[in-house]
Amino acid sequence: MSLVDSHCHLDDKQFDSDREATIDRALAAGVEQMLAIGTGDGPPDYEVAIRLADKYDCMLATVGVHPHSAQQADGETSKRLEELLKHPKVVALGEIGLDYHYDFSPREVQMRVFVEQMQVAKDARKPIIIHTREAWPDTFELLEQHWAPAKLPGIMHCFSGGPEEAQRCLDMGFYISFAGVVTFPKAIQLQEAAKMVPADRFLVETDAPYLAPAPNRGKRNEPSFVAHTAAKMAALRGQSIEDIEVLSCANFRRLCYTR
Repeated sequence: MSLVDSHCHLDDKQFDSDREATIDRALAAGVEQMLAIGTGDGPPDYEVAIRLADKYDCMLATVGVHPHSAQQADGETSKRLEELLKHPKVVALGEIGLDYHYDFSPREVQMRVFVEQMQVAKDARKPIIIHTREAWPDTFELLEQHWAPAKLPGIMHCFSGGPEEAQRCLDMGFYISFAGVVTFPKAIQLQEAAKMVPADRFLVETDAPYLAPAPNRGKRNEPSFVAHTAAKMAALRGQSIEDIEVLSCANFRRLCYTR
């Protein structure tokens, strides 16, 4: 087996007691590469994922300000992100976007910081990784206005929509990343989206430590569990698990290394 976990938060405190063992389990399970997401607890620390990527050969990193932390951004944020995007193991900016479920940051601040970060990514010619929760209309409006014209790719992380939302993302050049939620029995519309995404535009992820897939639902998620999501994708799409492995790995590398 050879897989990539395209989105994990291994800096999370839930891994403090066994981070090394968690990474070893992932490698033993055939997860050859992990993308560490660099949002952490928000500014002023922008380097949480870079520290992991510098320590572990199997990791790449992102930098960015999560919508939860948008109000922590300041006048130095864009400049700092510009600098860090030059790091050789930083392959994308994210996760960024809008979260109207918790509203930990005011919505107008979330939107402003989202747009500012899209500009940073455009200038650097790097993909963006999108977090959207209960905010599809505003997310689409801002992406179509500020990102799509640049003709650059991105990832819809932990995709939660159905075929209609998936098609709209695809039309803007995004890759669709499926997490453990696609294994949940009631996720019917999400599963329909998983069936229709083209073979060259899907990814698999864990979003560890969150949203563990069946049969580990309710437990702490970790990168080795991405195999369960890949197996569900194979069943939904009528493909072999080997096909899902080859395609998802190729898609990840095309996205991160081709510009």
